[in-house]
Amino acid sequence: MKVAGPPLLPILRSKNQAQILTIILLSPERGFTISELVAKVEASQSTVSREVQRAEMAGLVTTRGVGRSTFVVADTGSVLFEPLARLLLVSFGPSVVVGSELADIEGIREAFIFGSWAARYSGQSGPAPRDLDILVIGNPDRSLVWAAADRIEKRVGMPVQVTVRTSARWAAPGEDPFLQEVRSRPLVPVDLPDMESA
Repeated sequence: MKVAGPPLLPILRSKNQAQILTIILLSPERGFTISELVAKVEASQSTVSREVQRAEMAGLVTTRGVGRSTFVVADTGSVLFEPLARLLLVSFGPSVVVGSELADIEGIREAFIFGSWAARYSGQSGPAPRDLDILVIGNPDRSLVWAAADRIEKRVGMPVQVTVRTSARWAAPGEDPFLQEVRSRPLVPVDLPDMESA
């Protein structure tokens, strides 16, 4: 059965391929084991290994054995690295960028991307996203959130809109039509490994 390319960047073969390349190429300063990639993209080890092998054959990554693990690193010397990394940043990278810019802001409990980018990321067809909608849950210093939004906008190259709601409001959205609407549509959770509880 033929698998359709991901709506965010349909020139790629599959969403798994896009996610794996995004993780590796947007973090060229570090490497990943196959096991780490499996956990991050929630795909089988055979699928991830196959995609890594394809990427290595294309000259996009290099691999080396570390004990029983295979370590995968972006090949920054490839002529394809910079243009492909830029395409992946614009198409799949916003969740990575948002996470890195919000991670150190105290008071953020959760964050999500919603709107057209989340819809395309979730597989819904439609025009390419023209902006990035971010929902922040918690009680952060809003000036820090707006400053982070400016940095995100510069990095992803598209307008960014941020909405902040408290944890209590998120837990009981009955009187908030905005949250009711957001919850009815695709939401992409943002990985905030260092977030503080709010």
